[in-house]
Amino acid sequence: MARDSDATPRPRAPQGARAARAARAGGVVTLQQVAERAGVSPSTVSRIINGTAIVADAKKQAVADAIEALGFVPNPVARGLAGGRTLSIGVVTQVIDSPFYGGALRGIEDVLQLAGYSPLFVSGHWTAGDEARCIEMLRARRVDGLILLDGRITDSAVKALARQLPVVVTGRTLKAPGLCSLAFDNLQGARLATEHLLALGHRRIAFIGGDPEHPDAMVREQGWRSALAAAGIAPDEALLQHGHYIEEGGLRAMERLLDSGRPFSAVFAANDQMAYGAALALHRRGLQVPQHMSLVGFDDVTTSQYTLPPLSSVRQPVVELGRRSAEAILDLIAGRKPTAELSAPEMVVRESSAARAG
Repeated sequence: MARDSDATPRPRAPQGARAARAARAGGVVTLQQVAERAGVSPSTVSRIINGTAIVADAKKQAVADAIEALGFVPNPVARGLAGGRTLSIGVVTQVIDSPFYGGALRGIEDVLQLAGYSPLFVSGHWTAGDEARCIEMLRARRVDGLILLDGRITDSAVKALARQLPVVVTGRTLKAPGLCSLAFDNLQGARLATEHLLALGHRRIAFIGGDPEHPDAMVREQGWRSALAAAGIAPDEALLQHGHYIEEGGLRAMERLLDSGRPFSAVFAANDQMAYGAALALHRRGLQVPQHMSLVGFDDVTTSQYTLPPLSSVRQPVVELGRRSAEAILDLIAGRKPTAELSAPEMVVRESSAARAG
C-alpha cells in the first residue's frame, strides 16, 4: 500500500523559482525565464534591455529585479544583430606591442566598452598588403566601423572604404563622407623639441629620424630643420641619421653619429623608443646624459618618465588619440558629425636635457 507522501502530488515550484535554481546550478537563464519572473512578455524584456521600450517604471523595475535575481546576462551579439549591427569595431594598428600604439588601443577600448562595443585589434606592420588583408578580414566579420591607426593604405583607398562603412583614420588630414581623420601637429612638436635644445645653448643638434616612408617622420624632420633655420643655423646633413622608430635603430643611428667624428652636443630623436636606443649607445661609449650629451624624444610614452635619467620628450596624447578615435567612430555610426580634436603638442622637460657645457 502506497504511503500518503507517495500518493499526494507535490506542488510545483513557480517558474521564476525554478529559473533561479537553474541559474544557481550553473544553467543558462533565458529571456523567457526573465519574462515569466517579471510578469511581462519576452518582447517587453527585450525592448527594455535595448532601451526602446515605452512602459511604466514599475515594469522596468520588475524586469531589472528579475535580471538581478536570475543572473541573466544579455547576449550582445544577438542584440546587435537584431538592430542590424554586430556591436564590434575593427581597429588596424601597426605594431600591436608598441608602447605608443598600446596606449592608443587602451584609449579605444575604454570608450568602446562603455558604449557596449567590442574592439577587434589587428596589426598592419606598416605594410600596405598586410593592412588590406586586415581590413578585408574585419569586414568579413561584419564590423560596424573601422579605426585605422596611421598606416600606408592610400588616401584614395581610405575614402573608398568610407563609402562602405564608417571609418576613422589617424595621422592624416582627409575629408570625405563617412570619414573622420585625426592628425597630430608633428611639425610644431618637432619645432618645440629643437627650440628647447636651442634655448639651452646647443647649436650642433643631431637628429635621429623615423622611417623615411612614414609621412609623420618626414614632417618631424621638417620641424627640426625649420627650428634650426629660424635660429640662423644651417643643418649639418652628417648629423641626420634614421632609426626607423625602433630601439635598435636608435642605438645604431647614435653609433653612426659618434663614429662620424662630427661634433654635436645634443640629439633629438623622433620618437622615445629611438631615444632609448640612443641612450644605450652613449652609455656604452662612456658618455653620460645630460652631462656629455642632451637627449630629447618624441611621444612621451609612459615609460619615458622612468628612464635613467627621465627623458625629456614632446607629449603626444596617445591615450587621448585612442579615445577621440573611438568617440568619432561612434558618432559616425550614430549619424552624427564627429567633433573630436587632439590636444596641441607639449614639451615635457625632464632630466635628460641640460644647458650646454662651456
